[in-house]
Amino acid sequence: MSVSGMKKQLHKASQLLNERLMGAEGTKLDEDFLKMEKSVAVIQALLAELVSKTTEFLQPNPAYRAKLSMLNTMSRIRGQARATGYPQTEGMLGDCMLLYGQELGAASEFGGALAAVGGALQQVGQARDALDVNVKRTFIDPLQDLHNTELKEIKFQLKKVSGRRLDFDYKRRRSGKVPAEEMRHTWDKFMSSKELAEKSMFVLLLNDVDRISFLAALVAALLDFHRNAHRILLGLHGNLQARLTAASNKLERRFRSKKIRVRGDHSSSAGLYHQPAGAAPLAPASRSRPGSPVSTYTDGRLVLDQPCCRAMFPFLPNHEGELRFSAGDVIVLTGQADDNWFEGAVGGRSGLLPVSYVDVLVPLPLP
Repeated sequence: MSVSGMKKQLHKASQLLNERLMGAEGTKLDEDFLKMEKSVAVIQALLAELVSKTTEFLQPNPAYRAKLSMLNTMSRIRGQARATGYPQTEGMLGDCMLLYGQELGAASEFGGALAAVGGALQQVGQARDALDVNVKRTFIDPLQDLHNTELKEIKFQLKKVSGRRLDFDYKRRRSGKVPAEEMRHTWDKFMSSKELAEKSMFVLLLNDVDRISFLAALVAALLDFHRNAHRILLGLHGNLQARLTAASNKLERRFRSKKIRVRGDHSSSAGLYHQPAGAAPLAPASRSRPGSPVSTYTDGRLVLDQPCCRAMFPFLPNHEGELRFSAGDVIVLTGQADDNWFEGAVGGRSGLLPVSYVDVLVPLPLP
């Protein structure tokens, strides 16, 4: 800084101290200018906090935000274009459910449902990732650009206005020692800076269209996310209802302890049953009836060894030759009269039964 520049800064500091400590009055700016300056200050504070709060809304965990910032900074230093994404809570819960659903396996109805919910939550997490990108592009980045360009320029101009006002008031206070030409030149510079800052603030405060469009873009991104999440969860709800119906309609299975064969010294075998202490003996009803299509093996699995079906609804015969049955009955299929009627037997009775009333467990052999 030159000597004249240093002297000017000292003069400004002297005038400022004189106003603050001694109560000296400086040149008053007009009311409109002061109102615009106050509004600009509000917008500047608003933008800084709005960007911060929006980021916190999209990425709530401050520890993860700090970690991501560090990792992304390191990636930029290393010249790597790929950025690390924020771990969405829906995706983390979905990963957990999917892992244990796969561990339980496809044979488990609960495992299959768990995997379905996990997959859907992963999709919701991906939709939230898209929300992050969309909001950053259409809302956060434009606000930061506004803060770093127009507002930064206005702040610089207001600082210049304040400095030139102090310089003019200092010289005015020393009016007898400062030439009139220098006073006039200082005044012109002060008014020129004021006019330039005033125009910039006026343009900023007048242009509400852009800022409202930023808000509209934020709401549109949120709406798009919630639509996608609603579609995903609606499909998941239907999937779970179907699984619930299928699980409710499964054949009831009874537990039977596994049979253990012990080989003796002379290669003879004795059939023994292991039963836990205190366990009640199996009810006779758990054994298969002669001629029943359901055979219970020792490992507790149900094996259907002949054509049969399960009644989904009760049926009362309207004509002679039709078979009466209740919902849940397992009916042995003996033939098919036509596309609408099976021939079957249950409980020692036989007759025709409607195809639409039953769920086929083991189909009839092809003719």
